[in-house]
Amino acid sequence: MGELFTFFGLISEDKTFIFMSHMLLSAGIALILARMAMSNLQLVPKGTQNLMEAYVQGVWSMGTDVMGKLHARKYVALVSTLGLFIGIANIIGIFPGFEAPTAMLEMPLALALTIFVYYNFVGIREHGLLHYLKHFLGPVWWLYWLMFPIEIVSHISRIISLSFRLFGNVKGDDMFLMVILMLAPWVLPIIPFALLTFMAFLQAFIFMMLTYVYLGGSLIVDETI
Repeated sequence: MGELFTFFGLISEDKTFIFMSHMLLSAGIALILARMAMSNLQLVPKGTQNLMEAYVQGVWSMGTDVMGKLHARKYVALVSTLGLFIGIANIIGIFPGFEAPTAMLEMPLALALTIFVYYNFVGIREHGLLHYLKHFLGPVWWLYWLMFPIEIVSHISRIISLSFRLFGNVKGDDMFLMVILMLAPWVLPIIPFALLTFMAFLQAFIFMMLTYVYLGGSLIVDETI
C-alpha cells in the first residue's frame, strides 16, 4: 500500500523492498524471541521461556486433537514456527510506520504453496506414491473417474483458501486501521487495536489449524480408502 507511511519507505518506496524488509523484520523478531527463550533455560520456566513453552504446549495440544499425539509431536516445531512467524507478521501492521507483510499476497501465497507441497510430500513419503494417490479415488470403484478430478481440484483450491484467507483478512484489517487513523488519529484508534490484535492472532491460529488438518489428512489415508 504505497499511500501508507512506513519507516522502510523512507529508504526506498519500491514495493518489493518494503515487503522484504517487513518480512525479514518479522522473521528477525521471531528469532530473537526464540533466542531469548532458550538463552537461559531453567527447570522452572519464567519470562520469555515460560511464554514460549506455554505457546508450544498449546500448539501441540491443538495438533493432538487433530492428528494424535505421535504425529502432533513430530510436526509441532513446523506448525509452531509458522504460527509465531505469521502472528508477528500480522501484528506489526498494527503499529504506525509498519506494514504487515501478510497484507501483501506474495507472503501468504508462498506460505500456502510451501504447505501444499510439504503435506503432499509427507503423504507420498509415508505411504508411497501409488497408495497415496489411491486415496484421491474415493471408496467406490465405479466413481473413480469422477472423484479423482474432484479431489485434485479440492486439494489445489487449498492453496487459494490458505493464501487468500490470510491475505484478505489482514489486508482488510490494515485498510480499516488506515481509515480510523485518517478520521481520528489520536484517541479513537485505541479502541480497535484490541480487536485488530485478536484478529492477527486468530488468522495465525487458523493457518496453524489448517496446516495440521492437511498434514493429518496426508498421513492418515487408510481410513478414507
